[in-house]
Amino acid sequence: MIMIVPNFKLAITALKAQKMRTFLTVLGIAIGIAVVITIMAADRGLNKLVMGQLDVFSPNTINIETKIPSTKHLSNENAFGQSTGITITTLNDKDIEAVKKHPNISSVYGLVMGQAIVKYGDETKTVLLWGEGANMPEVEVFNLSSGRIYTNDEENSLSQVAVLGSVVADKLFGADDPLNKTVYIKGKPFRVVGVAAKRGAVFGMDMDNVIYLPTKTMQKRILGIDYVRSIISKVNDKSKLKETVLDLQETIRDNHDIIDPDKDDFTVQTMEEASNILSSVINGLTFLLVALVCISLLVGGVGIMNIMYVSVSERTFEIGLRKAIGASNRDILWQFLIEAVTLTLLGGVAGVVLGSLLALLVYWLALYYQFSWVYDIPISSIALSIGFSAFVGLLFGIYPAKKAAALDPIEALRKE
Repeated sequence: MIMIVPNFKLAITALKAQKMRTFLTVLGIAIGIAVVITIMAADRGLNKLVMGQLDVFSPNTINIETKIPSTKHLSNENAFGQSTGITITTLNDKDIEAVKKHPNISSVYGLVMGQAIVKYGDETKTVLLWGEGANMPEVEVFNLSSGRIYTNDEENSLSQVAVLGSVVADKLFGADDPLNKTVYIKGKPFRVVGVAAKRGAVFGMDMDNVIYLPTKTMQKRILGIDYVRSIISKVNDKSKLKETVLDLQETIRDNHDIIDPDKDDFTVQTMEEASNILSSVINGLTFLLVALVCISLLVGGVGIMNIMYVSVSERTFEIGLRKAIGASNRDILWQFLIEAVTLTLLGGVAGVVLGSLLALLVYWLALYYQFSWVYDIPISSIALSIGFSAFVGLLFGIYPAKKAAALDPIEALRKE
C-alpha cells in the first residue's frame, strides 16, 4: 500500500529545503493558472458586455442591411468596400412598404446615418445623426427623459423636428430645458421635441451623443438621398421568424430584379443570428487564449521536470539511504511523484487566488469605465486549473521519479 501521508511530508520537507527554487517554480505555475482564471472570467464579462449591446433590439427583430453584391455579409470584401466609400443605394421606401405589408410584421422603419455640425447659441458641436422612423420605440428599447418622439405625420411632412441624445442636450443646453428650442443642423432650424434617456454605448458607438431625426426628414433635408442604409422590423409571431426571413428575401429580390441569390445587394438577419455570431467569435477567442496559456503551462511543466531531475541528482545519497533501510522502488517513485504534484498543486491554488484577484481588478476597471460587466469565476475554470496543474506535475514528474526509483542503493551511497 502506498504511504501517501509520509511521502507527502517528505515532499514538503524537500520543498522547504529549497525555498527559492520552490517559490520560483510555484510562481511560474501560479501565473499561468491565474491567466487562465482571468481569461475565463473575462469571457463571462465580455459575453455580458457584447450580448448586452443586442438588448437594444427585441429578439423578434429582423434587420435588412445593404451589402456589396457577390460578397458575404460578414466578409472582408463587403466590410472593406463599404468602409472605403462604396455605397449601395437600392434599399428604399418601396422595400420598406413591401416589408410593412408582410402579415407577420408589426412595425418597420428605415435607418439612415450621417454627421453634421449642430449649433445652438454660441455652442457648436459635430454630432452623429440617426434618421429613424417614428415607430422606432416599438421595435427597439428607446425611452425619453422628457418630451416626446416625433410622429408619423411629422415624418411624412418632412417636419424639421429632433430628439436629442442626453449627452448632446447637456453639451448644447447645459442646465436649460431644450424642449421647443431651435437647434441648427447644417444651418437648418430644427425644433427639439424630446430628449432621450441615457442609452450608453452600443458596439463602441455612444448612443447618447446622437441626434435622432425622422427618416424622411433626414433623407431629404439633410442628406439629399432617397435610399436607406437598413430596414429594421419586428415580427408578431417569433415561431414564424425563419419563414418571414425567407419571404422578405424573396420580396426584396423581386423589387431589385435579382434572380441569383449570390448577387443579393442586401442581407436579412435576425437578432438571434447576430447573437450566435458574436457568441461564437467570443468563445473562439477565449479558446485560443486559453490554449496559448496551456502551452505556456506545458513549458512550465518542462521546467518542473528539470527541477525534479536536479533534485534527484542532488539527493542521490538520500535515495540510496532510504533504499538501504528497506524502501522499495515503488516507494521512491511515489515520493518524487507526490513531490512534483504537490509543487504544481501549490502553484494551482496560488494561481486560483491570484486569478480571482486579477478578475476582480478587471471587473472594477470595467465598472470604472461604465461597461456592463459581471464578476463571475466559472467553477469549470477552477477545476480545469487545478486538474491541469496536477496533470502537468504528474506527467513531467514521471521521468525523474523513475530515474530516482531505478538508482542502485550501493552506487547511490558511494556518491556521497
